[in-house]
Amino acid sequence: MPQIKNLTVLGTGVLGSQIAYQAAFHGFAVTAYDIDDAALEKAKGRFSQLAGIYVSQKVAGAADGKAEAALDNLRLSADLGDAVAEADLVIEAVPEMMELKRDIYRRLAELAPSTTIFATNSSTLLPSDLKESTGRPDRFLAIHYANNIWVQNIAEVMGTADTDPAVFDAVVEFARNSGMEPIEIAKEKAGYVLNSLLVPFLNAAAGLVLQGISSPDMIDKTWRIATGAPTGPFQIFDVVGLTTAYNISAASPDAGSQAFAAYLKDNYIDKGKLGVSTGEGFYKY
Repeated sequence: MPQIKNLTVLGTGVLGSQIAYQAAFHGFAVTAYDIDDAALEKAKGRFSQLAGIYVSQKVAGAADGKAEAALDNLRLSADLGDAVAEADLVIEAVPEMMELKRDIYRRLAELAPSTTIFATNSSTLLPSDLKESTGRPDRFLAIHYANNIWVQNIAEVMGTADTDPAVFDAVVEFARNSGMEPIEIAKEKAGYVLNSLLVPFLNAAAGLVLQGISSPDMIDKTWRIATGAPTGPFQIFDVVGLTTAYNISAASPDAGSQAFAAYLKDNYIDKGKLGVSTGEGFYKY
């Protein structure tokens, strides 16, 4: 079974930064890649913020120096070739756009060592739709994380018919060693387990707003009080990020999803309200 010691994460947005920091916290050597120095400067802020969160939320070992030590395990790079030169595993966490992902895999295929395993963190796209772009379908699969991964610590691992079982097992072991609870998916399914449950819920909430049935805050209030859940669907949208919600909705052929994409663009995205990351989305933070 391949041994994974060096991790590269492509994309330092909300979830990409969490994946990188979580692995670094658990002792992996991590390189975080993004497109330019400005993006990496923002990533530094996210990593410092995560160190503080791990301490304040009493993640085991964080207050004893592990949170700060994790920062020393992180290297940042805006050069893709440099970022993947020694990678045992590359986790791609770029926006949910098929051609963007395919393009980056074509570039990776030329730059990464032949032994490197590629994994997509896509929440909606099947790895089968991307595997030919990788040039190594036997060393490619999906690993999907939930947001706030230090608490919601699942890692859904899903291969294709071409994925080498030893590669699958190595990624499951990596997930476990980086503090996650591996969820092994036996068969390809868009949305894995988590989003197969979550997305219909969020779509139902979006439909209630689009139809004028109720407002986001009333829908969230209903869900929290009636179920005891800590957050409602529109609070979840804010955490995930409205750009991600827009990209997923805009890519769907469903008329309702297209309408929700337009609603997000007109009322929030065009106004710079992208969710928690910008301090305002459906709510102010």
